Amino acid sequence: MTRHREAGHHTTMHFDLIVIGAGPAGEAAVHKARALGASVAVVDKRWFGGSCPHIGCVPSKSLLHGADVHAKGGDYPWSRASTRRDYMVNRPAGASEPDDASHVKALEDDGAVVYRGTARIVGRGRVAVTHEGTTHELESDNVVVAVGSTSKVPPIEGLAEVRPWTNEQATLARELPRSLLVLGGGPTGCELAQVFARFGVPVTIVQSGPRLVPLEHPRNAESIRWALQRDGVTVKLGARALQAMAGAGTDGAHVIVLDDRSTAEGHVVLLAVGRDFPVHDLGLEHYDVATQGPEAYPRDGRLRIADGLWIIGDAAGPELHTHQGHYQGELAARMALGEDVAPDYRALPRATYMDPEAASVGMSLGQAREAGLDAFECVAPFPTTAKGYSVEAETGHVTIVVDRASRQLVGAAMACPDASAAIHECVIAIKARVPMDVLADTIHAFPSTSRTFNGLFAEALATLDSSSRGMAGH
Repeated sequence: MTRHREAGHHTTMHFDLIVIGAGPAGEAAVHKARALGASVAVVDKRWFGGSCPHIGCVPSKSLLHGADVHAKGGDYPWSRASTRRDYMVNRPAGASEPDDASHVKALEDDGAVVYRGTARIVGRGRVAVTHEGTTHELESDNVVVAVGSTSKVPPIEGLAEVRPWTNEQATLARELPRSLLVLGGGPTGCELAQVFARFGVPVTIVQSGPRLVPLEHPRNAESIRWALQRDGVTVKLGARALQAMAGAGTDGAHVIVLDDRSTAEGHVVLLAVGRDFPVHDLGLEHYDVATQGPEAYPRDGRLRIADGLWIIGDAAGPELHTHQGHYQGELAARMALGEDVAPDYRALPRATYMDPEAASVGMSLGQAREAGLDAFECVAPFPTTAKGYSVEAETGHVTIVVDRASRQLVGAAMACPDASAAIHECVIAIKARVPMDVLADTIHAFPSTSRTFNGLFAEALATLDSSSRGMAGH
């Protein structure tokens, strides 16, 4: 890192890498770059560590655990769940926000120069950082944008008067709402709907499309819908919010008018309809990169979007996961510092941490066929598996998708206990292109959830061998 005085104004400092945003992706980029011996500056204007440890993955999973124990008769009231959540997010009693000091310390201990402030690109390789009333200009051949995402606020008439929650208010709530209306049926909306329903809150979830978690496998979506309805959630599909009327419902509940001429009510409205990416005012135009319109950079996870400009995390695509951001942060740092590597998303796992869990990786059967593969799937209804019988499962499945030409796994999905862990056998199988012969010859502990793969891999191998014999016969 070098410093010099610019013609009469502020100090300019040069770094090997400048990272704008210190969520999981940004932190990963900093730590990897420091491990490779690079000088790094990192800037964030709010929480170092980002949403995940403060208002996202960590608090929601803590609350899901408490709700699960409570729903099954355990001594876990909301007060205990709320206190435990505060511990998990580092929020002292009485404080309104979590404390991110440990994340700042970890970055500083690793040798990064840390700024809490705002950053804007003011030219190629030049970033202006404003903090504590002072503006510094930083220089680097490589600028990494890792600004994360924010809850999308749909243009609904009257919504502002309702003062809706986002995931921030929902995951940090210390008091239960009298009733909850969730707009949006993705993983966030579904997980939080189950949390509050299991603590006795009347919950309605409204999804504009024909099914919940639309980016997930259809069988996973069906298991999630079943689980929510089992827990008392009212699920409305195929309905879009048109208007909000604050306090116009029963006992002062807010009313949302839907496009199917029905209404839904909740004393609190939670927005979970998608994410926005705060990249529009960062100065990317200095790299000739558009952020809106038909010329906008593609959210395909390529990471490098211009010479010396990298984008990682939620704003990079192709999906929205903390583990994707961490992977991209490390990879972008390696690429920026000269390593000949490239991102590979063939084995990107997804998980929804409800009861039951749902997880998937790779392609569905439809996606595989659209990609031109001669694919087939094998399905095991989870309630009829050994593990399913053991836990008295009422829903769920384990599904694999296999490509005939390569004789390899190209996708898998499951909704059942331990799904978020068991799916990783398929993650590594896809990543390493493991032949089906090897998978079918692998021993799985009985009667684990993963044991179900034994039968599916054997079935797939038999199908492949039968197809091979059929081709030979012709």
